[in-house]
Amino acid sequence: MNKKLLLTLICLFVLFSAKAQDRTEDARPKVGLVLSGGGAKGLAHIGVLKVIDSLGIKIDYVAGTSMGAIIGGLYASGYSGKQLDSIFEVVDFDKIISDDLPREAKAFYERDNSEKYTITLPFEGFKLNLPSALSRGQNTYNLLSKLTLPVNNIKEFKNLPIPYFCIATNVETGKEVVLDHGSLAQSMMASGALPSLFQPVTINQDVLIDGGVLNNYPIDELRAKGMDIIIGVDVQAGLRTRDELKSAPEILLQINNFRTIKAMDSKTKETDIYIKPQVKEYTVISFDAGAEIIKNGLEAALKNEPELDALPKLGKPRRLIKPIDSLRINRISFKGASHYSRAYLLGKLKLKPGEKVSYNQVEKGVNSLVGTNNFDAFEYDLKPSDSMSGYDFHGFVRESKITTFLKLGVHYDQLYRSAALINLTKKRLFFSNDVASLDFILGDNVRYNFDYLIDKGFYWSIGVRSRYNQFKKNVSARLLLTDAEIGNSDINKLEVKLADQTNQFYLQTLFRKDFSLSLGAEHKRLKIISETLFAPNSNSKYEFENTDYISVFGNLKLDTYNNKYFPTRGVYFEGDLHWYVYGSSFNQDFKNFAIGKAEIGTAFGLSDKFAVNLETSGGFKIGDKSTQTLDFALGGYGANFINNFVPFIGYDFISLTGNSYVKASAVLDYELFKKHHVTMEANWANVADDIFDTGEWFTLPDYRGYGLGYAVDTFFGPVQAKFSYSPERKKSIFFINVGFWF
Repeated sequence: MNKKLLLTLICLFVLFSAKAQDRTEDARPKVGLVLSGGGAKGLAHIGVLKVIDSLGIKIDYVAGTSMGAIIGGLYASGYSGKQLDSIFEVVDFDKIISDDLPREAKAFYERDNSEKYTITLPFEGFKLNLPSALSRGQNTYNLLSKLTLPVNNIKEFKNLPIPYFCIATNVETGKEVVLDHGSLAQSMMASGALPSLFQPVTINQDVLIDGGVLNNYPIDELRAKGMDIIIGVDVQAGLRTRDELKSAPEILLQINNFRTIKAMDSKTKETDIYIKPQVKEYTVISFDAGAEIIKNGLEAALKNEPELDALPKLGKPRRLIKPIDSLRINRISFKGASHYSRAYLLGKLKLKPGEKVSYNQVEKGVNSLVGTNNFDAFEYDLKPSDSMSGYDFHGFVRESKITTFLKLGVHYDQLYRSAALINLTKKRLFFSNDVASLDFILGDNVRYNFDYLIDKGFYWSIGVRSRYNQFKKNVSARLLLTDAEIGNSDINKLEVKLADQTNQFYLQTLFRKDFSLSLGAEHKRLKIISETLFAPNSNSKYEFENTDYISVFGNLKLDTYNNKYFPTRGVYFEGDLHWYVYGSSFNQDFKNFAIGKAEIGTAFGLSDKFAVNLETSGGFKIGDKSTQTLDFALGGYGANFINNFVPFIGYDFISLTGNSYVKASAVLDYELFKKHHVTMEANWANVADDIFDTGEWFTLPDYRGYGLGYAVDTFFGPVQAKFSYSPERKKSIFFINVGFWF
C-alpha cells in the first residue's frame, strides 16, 4: 500500500469518526440547571454545585434569579463549586449589604458621614425624605466586576463557558425581563436587587429590580432553550404557620410569597431532578451562617446522587477561570456626568491612562469616586483594548439629584460634656463641585463647625473653615502663668472657661495620590477667663487671654487607617506648621513665633481578633516663647482636640504643659465579640520648655500612663470606658466616652 492511499484512508477514518461523535453529541440529552432566589439561603447552591462537579456532570445551560442568578452567573463564567465556596467564605457580607466603603477610599471631609453623624437623611425643599434603598450595591458591583473580568469581553451570555441567562423585573411596567446579553456583572446585580435593600439597576433605560418578584424559578424559559433534563435547586421559603407570624414585616413577607410559592407548586412537577435544601430556619440575610447553608445544599444534592450520577458526563475536566490580579489601563472615559468635570472624576478615581495597576487599585479608585456621595450609581466596564494589550476603562455615572442633607449625632465626654449635633450639608451650592457643611452643637457647651470646599481633585481645591469651641475645666496653671507667678501664688491648677474661634482659608491638593497637602491663612480668637478669680478693683472675671492671632500654615496628612477608633491596619501621618505673624493688643509684647508638630502611627493585626496600634508624636516652638496659651497641653482621652491639646491617659485634660513635647503610645486591641473591644494601652511622654535644646526629649520619660478599657462599636459611635493609672501621680482616673467625637 503506497503512502498516498494510506493517507487517504486515515483522513476518511478521522472524518467518519468525527461525524459519529457529532451524532452522539446531538443525541445526548441536554441538561439545564435552574437556581432559585432566596438571599443568603442561595448559598446552598454552592453546595449543590460541588456535588455536580464531583460527579463530572455536563451542564449545558444555567438559569437563575436573584442569588441564584449571582451563583449561576459565576458558575457559568468558569468558577467551580469549590472556588465559589472559597470566594464566599471570605466575603464580608455586612460591608456588602451596608455599602460600607473602605475608610481610606473616602475624601477626608466625606469620612465625617461615617465618623461623626448617626443619621443622614435627604432634605430637599425643606422636606425630609427617606433613601430609595439601604445600599447602592457598590461593593457588590465591585466584587462581581472583579470576578467576571476574565469573561468581560463576552457580551452574549450564550457564549460563556456555560450558556446562561437570568431574570429581572421592570419596576415601571411590572413585566419580567430576561437578561442574556450585555454586562454580566450588571445583569447579575439587577436580578439580585432586592427591593428596599439594594437600589434598582438601570439597563437600556429599563429600571430593574429583583427577578424573584415575578419569576423566582425560570424553568419554563430554560426548557425553551432546548433542555431535555432540568436540575432545579429551590431555596425559597415556604409559607409560615400562625405561630411563626409574630410581626407586621413577617405578615407582609407572607403575603408577598403567596404568588411565588403557588407558582412553585406547578414548577416543581416540571423539574426532573428537584433539590430542596433545608434552609427554612434561615432568613435572606443569614450570611453569618453561610458555611452551614452551603453544607445543607451539599447534603440535599447527595440525596439525589443516583439520579445525578446517571446524567451525561463531561468529556474532559472543565477549564476553570483564573482571576485577573493586575491589568494595564490604556484609556479612561466617562459618560453621564453633567456637573462634574473629567478632571474631577479622574482626580477621585486616582487612575492615569497607560498605568499598569493591581485590580485592588482600580477598586480603591472606584470607591474613592463613589465615596464622594455625589452619585447614585457608578458602573464601569473594563473592555479589552482593540489596538494594544490591556483594558479601556469606561465609567457610567448617575449623578445624585439630592444635594441637601440633614444629619444628626450625639456625644458625651468629660471635656465637652453632653452634646447633640445637627448638621445641614448642601452640595453644588455655588459650583458644580462644591460642598458646604454646618454643624450646630447643642449641650453643655454650644459649639459650631462650618466647612466649605470647592473640590477639584488632583488640582488645587479651595476651602474655607470656621470652628467655635468652648468648655470649662481645671487646667494646668503653667498654660496661663509664668513660673514666677506660679511660685508667688502656689497655684497648680485653675478653673477656667476657654473659648476658641478659628477661621481658615486654604488651598488643598492630593500629593502622590494619598497625601493631602494644605496651605493657608488662619485667624484665631482665643479667650480664657477665670471661673474663680476676679480682676483687681473690679467685679469682672479675670482674663488670662483675649487675643486675635493671625498665622499662615502648611499641613501634610496621610490617613489609611481602616477604622478611626479601632484600626487594625493602615498608617497615619500628619505634619503641621503654623507661623504666627500677628497678635492683638491684649498680647502687648507679641513677637513672631512658629509651632510645628507631627504625628505618625501604624496599625496591624496579629490575628483576626487581635490588633496593635503604635503611635508617636512631638512638637516644638520656634521664635518668641512668651505666648504660653498656645503651648502644648497633654492629658485626657479622646479625639478631635483643638489647638495643641494632646490626649494622654493617666492624667486629666490639659494637665502637662510646655512649649515642646514628645510622646509614644501603644494600644493592644482584642475584639472579644463582634464590635466588642477590650483594650490595653500605655503612653509615655516628656513635656517641658525647650526639651529639644536641652536634650530631654531623648531621655527616659518623665510621665507615664497605663489603661485598661472596654468599648462597644455602636451605630452612633463607640461607647468606651477606660480605667487609667499614672505611676508618678500614684492616682487613677476613669474616662467615659459615648458616641462619635465632634
